[in-house]
Amino acid sequence: MSVRAPQSDDSSPRFRDTVRRLPAPVWILGFGMLVVRIGNFLPVFMVLYLTSRDIPPAAAGLVLGGAGLGNVLGNTVGGYLADRLGRRWTIVLSMLATAGPTAVIPMSDSLPVLITLAFLAGTASQVYRPASAALLMDATTTTQQRLAAFAVHRFAMNVGAAVGGVLGGFLATVSYLALFVGNAVACLLFAAIAAVLLRDMPRAAPDDRETGPGAGAPQPSYRRALADRRLRRFLVMTLIAEFVYIQSTVGLPLHVDAHHLSAADFGLLMGLNGVLVLLLELPITGMVSRRVPGYVLALSNVLTGVGLALTGLAGGMGWLAATVLLWTLGEMLYASMASAYLSDLAPPTMGGRYQGLYGAAITAGTGVGPIIGGAVYALNEWALWVVCAAGGLVSAWLCLPGREDRGLSAGKGSTGLA
Repeated sequence: MSVRAPQSDDSSPRFRDTVRRLPAPVWILGFGMLVVRIGNFLPVFMVLYLTSRDIPPAAAGLVLGGAGLGNVLGNTVGGYLADRLGRRWTIVLSMLATAGPTAVIPMSDSLPVLITLAFLAGTASQVYRPASAALLMDATTTTQQRLAAFAVHRFAMNVGAAVGGVLGGFLATVSYLALFVGNAVACLLFAAIAAVLLRDMPRAAPDDRETGPGAGAPQPSYRRALADRRLRRFLVMTLIAEFVYIQSTVGLPLHVDAHHLSAADFGLLMGLNGVLVLLLELPITGMVSRRVPGYVLALSNVLTGVGLALTGLAGGMGWLAATVLLWTLGEMLYASMASAYLSDLAPPTMGGRYQGLYGAAITAGTGVGPIIGGAVYALNEWALWVVCAAGGLVSAWLCLPGREDRGLSAGKGSTGLA
């Protein structure tokens, strides 16, 4: 099974020019993402809301666990709907279905109801993700275009998250009801933007990955998607990489506390991460836009794993800031490149399912990461940093081209993840 090689010859336009010439659906979707991320208060403030209601930590964990389980399910449902219902209406359905349970959460006092609502909101809120990624795939034709589209998508998400954090903090001091209603309104606005402005793009015809000699294209399915060896390898890589990255919210704050630094110090470190991503991710993505994706992803995973592992050696804010710089660089190299690579890998009729499995792997890794990471840290702090380093190296190895891929792609470049 062949994979489209990146179009990275010298005649390719500059990345800046590629960004400027992106088709309208990319910018419309980016605007919608900006709106919904500004109002995406639920994941950030749910713990504070629950503790304000005198809900014990164990019970709060059940509510968050329900939302996390819903996140994994939502991605797989979203991938199916994106291929069957279409990208545009899957986004609309996702946002409408998210608004209801989100607005009702602060009106409930029952723990089982809160868990159920968190599960429903967590599921519905992720359904749009595979559809959005698949729409970006449909709207672009070259690897550089796709990389630029996903970079713009990421930039809108990051700006929205930064603005939303400040706005959410203000609303939380006024009323938690306003916080959740505001989240629901943002979902409704994104649904309106998608319904009015977005249109599904024509999809490419099935290629030789989907059809056999003299046979029509078989029906898309998750079973067929998982038969793709490259996709399986990519998903394992994603699961490990996300597990390692999420330790920045588990091992790092625990390390900061153990070294008698304050919560404000941890906030400064996370703020440094956010500022670096906002300022540098687009330029860095442009710098690596013509590089082989597999090698870029391998480097990103090494930087993330090693950067987090070095946290164990850092006792002061200066050295901790240096480690944040390392793993943030890994994050910036990874995010858009991984999405663009997967878009090149996916057959035209299964873009939603490929993106759905990718989203499920991300949410699974970030879901189990805090649980396992916290347990390992409690056992031995250094064990967690060793796990981070090992995870970074293993996920990097999974990105490298294999012998078969090098043979198939000799003379025309390799995408990696063979």
